[in-house]
Amino acid sequence: MNTIFEQFAATNQANLQALQGLSTKAFSGVEKLVELNMASSKAILGESFNHAQSVMAVKDAKELIALQTGMLKPLAEKSAAYFQHVQTIAASAGADFTKTVEAKTAEAQKAFGGAVDKLAKSAPAGTESAVAAFKSALSAGQNAVETAQTSAKKAMEVAQTNFNTAATQAVDAVKKATNVA
Repeated sequence: MNTIFEQFAATNQANLQALQGLSTKAFSGVEKLVELNMASSKAILGESFNHAQSVMAVKDAKELIALQTGMLKPLAEKSAAYFQHVQTIAASAGADFTKTVEAKTAEAQKAFGGAVDKLAKSAPAGTESAVAAFKSALSAGQNAVETAQTSAKKAMEVAQTNFNTAATQAVDAVKKATNVA
């Protein structure tokens, strides 16, 4: 019996290490977002001062309108690029997270199933129906986890597709608006 408890302890230790790895990956994604935001903020600040200086040098209203209109298209393109970077970072972090969770879930299910099988073999006579019911409940739980993982993957794919479509439409709308003006 002692080996079953040792297996559970080892599984819990492995899960704790997996959680640490996931936390490290999540923190890495946050670091990338912070770096992107700092670089973007620095670039926007410099561009804002340059634009303000250009506005101060304007001689007439026509020149001001041309300057303001000329700023819209690059601003839209930079915004779209920024959001694509954010989406890439989020998708990468999500993919790493999902891959690790799926691998660890499979390992945990296998280890737990092995422990249950050993426990069932050493169960007292006459408890076969209880062991069978427990195994059935365990199987149903594992199926529910797999269904949830599949649903989460599909939701992420739909969200990513919708984000890409919205970003493309926004850039196209600004391009059309600046070409008309």
